[in-house]
Amino acid sequence: MKTAVFPGSFDPITLGHYDIIKRGVKLFDKVIIAIGINAEKKYMFPLEERKRFIEEAFKDQPKVEVITYEGLTIDLCQKVGAQFILRGLRNPADFEFEKAIAHTNRELSKIETVFLLTAARTSYISSSIVRDVLRNGGDYTILVPDSVRVK
Repeated sequence: MKTAVFPGSFDPITLGHYDIIKRGVKLFDKVIIAIGINAEKKYMFPLEERKRFIEEAFKDQPKVEVITYEGLTIDLCQKVGAQFILRGLRNPADFEFEKAIAHTNRELSKIETVFLLTAARTSYISSSIVRDVLRNGGDYTILVPDSVRVK
């Protein structure tokens, strides 16, 4: 079974993430969305809320699993039996950053990283942009799946 881990903080999940996951499901038998826990990072949304946003967005997709983890992504991959790490690329800066991580992961393990280019219509969206729109009272709903609703 081909299993991919799609790691990130998902603070919150965006339509860009959503698109990569939907396309990843067509390539893999299982996609594990892995929400990384970094005690040194300040998140806008609590971990359980981020997890709920994703679970609701993919509630009808049996090939998607949502988990949380701490530590190295390659250690998680080995623990869950994943052979691949799935990553989305929006721009050349993303590529340079992700390439270095992919090379490191490949040196440390046999885990392959698979890159998907974001769709043109979502390539400008990032979680930090969504958070900025939210902080300033803008219409964030056009940037995130319907499951992300802030009261």
